[in-house]
Amino acid sequence: MKQHIFLIIGLILLTDIFDTISQLFLKSSINSLDLHVNTIKKALQFTWQLIRIPRVWIGFIFSTVSLGFWLFVLSKSDLNFAFSLDSMRYILITLASGLFLKEKISPSRWMGIICVVFGIMLVAAG
Repeated sequence: MKQHIFLIIGLILLTDIFDTISQLFLKSSINSLDLHVNTIKKALQFTWQLIRIPRVWIGFIFSTVSLGFWLFVLSKSDLNFAFSLDSMRYILITLASGLFLKEKISPSRWMGIICVVFGIMLVAAG
């Protein structure tokens, strides 16, 4: 039974890693565009620009792979367990956005991350 739990935890971590990579690609893509959209014409132009960026499609691919792993996890574990451990994504995205996108992470955000880590440990132990 322990091996099954470690497999599920590993797959949830993999899901979160792929989702984090997806979010980084999507955020860097959106940062490269002018976001002054105030008319339907500009919204259509913006959408056309967005779908022509290869990083958007790479982000979609990583998101799709993440979804595939997630569906497998859901087929093998309880939703309340899987969804609680899926909170690791918040930690990974915060760390990755600071590291790769150079976003500032406030002390209160770090405190929140510490609370999430303790919560994940409680869920994994229970």
